[in-house]
Amino acid sequence: MRVDARGFTFEVTVGGPTDGVPVLLLHGFPQHSGEWDDVVPALHAAGLRTYALDQRGYSPGARPTAVADYRIPELVTDVVAVLDALGLDAAHLVGHDWGAVVAWAVAARHPERVRTLTAVSVPHPAAMAHALSTDAQQKARSSYIALFRKPDKAEKVLLAWHATALRKLLGGVGDTSRVNRYADPMREPGALTAALNWYRAMSRADLAGVGPVAVPTTYVWSDSDVAIGRTAAEACAENVTGDYRFVQLPGVSHWIPDAAPAPLAEAILARAGGTA
Repeated sequence: MRVDARGFTFEVTVGGPTDGVPVLLLHGFPQHSGEWDDVVPALHAAGLRTYALDQRGYSPGARPTAVADYRIPELVTDVVAVLDALGLDAAHLVGHDWGAVVAWAVAARHPERVRTLTAVSVPHPAAMAHALSTDAQQKARSSYIALFRKPDKAEKVLLAWHATALRKLLGGVGDTSRVNRYADPMREPGALTAALNWYRAMSRADLAGVGPVAVPTTYVWSDSDVAIGRTAAEACAENVTGDYRFVQLPGVSHWIPDAAPAPLAEAILARAGGTA
C-alpha cells in the first residue's frame, strides 16, 4: 500500500491479521522492505500485524535530492508521520542496519509511540561511538563509510560493471536471485544516491543526540558481522534503561533478516509477545 506523509508517498507492505497488534519494520542499506519477507510469516502466525516501510530515499515517491534531507531527525519524523497516517498510536518497532539507527532514535525521542524495540545488527549510536573511539578493529570495520560519503565516486565504484561491487557487498544475503532483488533497484536513476545520502547526512551531533532508550529492548547481533564488532555490541546495554536482552547469533553474517529469519523472528516474538 501507499501512505502519504509529510508531502511524500511511502511504500508500505502490510500483512497479518487485520486486528493484530502492529509491528513497524525498518530496513537497512542497500535493501528495502523485502528483507523482512522471510521473517514476517512467523509474526503473522503469532497474531501480529506487520507494516514493512520503504524508507526515505527508497520509496520512489519519497526521494528528495538534498543531502540534508536525510539527517536522522528527518528519518525519525518520517516514522512518526507514517504511524500517524496509518492511524497507529504505537507499534512494536524493529529495525535492521540503518533501520536500527532510526529505530533507536525513534525509541529514544518518542517512547510513547514504541511498545517495544528490537534492533538488529547495529547497536545504539552511543555504543558505536564508544567502539570507534576505543577499538581499532571497529575503526577498520567502519572504514567503508569514508567511500560512501564521497558524492559521485561511491556511485561509480558501486555501480561499475553492472554493479559488481554492490553485488559483492550484498553477497551474504543469499543466492544470486536474492542479491539481484536488492541490487537491481539501486541501479535505477537516483536510487543509490538517495540511499548513500543517509551516510552523507550523518553527523556526530545527530548521532550524539540519540539518548538512552527506556522502552523494553532486544538487541540482536551476529558474531560473523563484518561491520559491527563485539566491542560495539556489548556496549549497547549501557544505553538502555528499560528491560534489555542481548541475543547473539553465532556464525551469522550482517544480513540477519535474510540469513537467519527464524531465530530473528523468535527474538522479535520473545520481545513483542509478552507486551502486546
